[in-house]
Amino acid sequence: MFKRFRPIPALGLNQYSREIWILALGRLLSAIGTGFTLFYLPIFFVNKVGLSATTVGFGVSSAALTGVAGRFLGGLWVDSEGWGRRRTLFLSLFIAGLGALVLGISQNRWGLFGGNMLLGFGTGLYWPATETMVADLSKPDQRRQAYALTRLADSVGQGLGVIVGGLLISLAEVYRWLFIGDGISFWIFLGLVYVLLPETAAPGATGKPGWGAWKQAITDRRLLLYALVNCQITGYIALMINTLPLYLKNFADQGQGISELQISIFFTLNLIFSVLLQIPTAKFLQRYRYAQALGISLLFWGLGFAGVATASRLPGLTYPGTGLAMLLLAIATVSYTPVASALVVELAPHNLRGVYLSINSQCWAVGYFVGPAIGGIAMDLNQPWVDGFWLIMVTSIGLGFVLLRWLDRWMKSGPR
Repeated sequence: MFKRFRPIPALGLNQYSREIWILALGRLLSAIGTGFTLFYLPIFFVNKVGLSATTVGFGVSSAALTGVAGRFLGGLWVDSEGWGRRRTLFLSLFIAGLGALVLGISQNRWGLFGGNMLLGFGTGLYWPATETMVADLSKPDQRRQAYALTRLADSVGQGLGVIVGGLLISLAEVYRWLFIGDGISFWIFLGLVYVLLPETAAPGATGKPGWGAWKQAITDRRLLLYALVNCQITGYIALMINTLPLYLKNFADQGQGISELQISIFFTLNLIFSVLLQIPTAKFLQRYRYAQALGISLLFWGLGFAGVATASRLPGLTYPGTGLAMLLLAIATVSYTPVASALVVELAPHNLRGVYLSINSQCWAVGYFVGPAIGGIAMDLNQPWVDGFWLIMVTSIGLGFVLLRWLDRWMKSGPR
């Protein structure tokens, strides 16, 4: 078998196989490319291409539509004997890279929608494959921290990408080349998969699940209740990534707005906070039940959105207040990501991990459809209505707390 690496014991990371580290490296590289464009896509297509915020919001949301199809097929293919984890991941990276390149040459709304739809389909295939691989390669008692490790790679990569992307934009406004770099990063990861990463499914872990697998998954009441909360939280993540940068650019500092470089600094801080807090937070939350840990995440989403609305309206608080909000939103994110995937693996039968994680990933498609769409509509409003939008998001966390209370009861009582 493969040699074992020995991470720093103080971080709480146990020994992981070489495949886990290869997977983390690939996610790091592709996340660097994603960081190039992650926060700048709405700004580019609104302020440079000349599309309305509503059009861009729906353009970004179009990725969620094809993402639904990608996640559905990805879940089936990951669990099938004919495809498996590796081939599904390989195809996903090729399509996602192609979508990023289309965005790089886009001149109008059709390119925006076409590129996002390709990117969405590739991403839809990607998440069931990569998340199932993490589950395959980790033991149950280390699974939360294994997911934290791969999410850490995502955060580090995005941070590096945001820093480099922000600097390049501030110097030369090379938006299009950043999209091309994003596409290339996906294909570098594709090369790593082809050369270094074998199939991770254990013998008997794949089969021909078909529609029966989906029927079993969608009748698991615990999974469906969790999915409602998950859609809510992923919608918050989509708002932070796709709507908050445009809000800061056009409405922050009492309507004056701040520069792209300043925005990149704030989001770099957010990602630095995420990197520093990811592993310690996962270790801290190990003592809590899944629903309790997700409740902590919801609490910090509410605090973060309240900070965004307050910092923008009070004189002299824009910069320190936004920085504090970025810290709160980072805690909200790192409290959510490893817990969510580990929860789904806990619920899933061994041979249906791909389908269960596909439903988990479908929540991201829903969140990324609803979040940018309503965020785009809100950004076409005037102040103070656009500021009030973030306060509405604060009040919405109450629904999540109610759902999590029921989830906690059902997790204790078992399936159905």
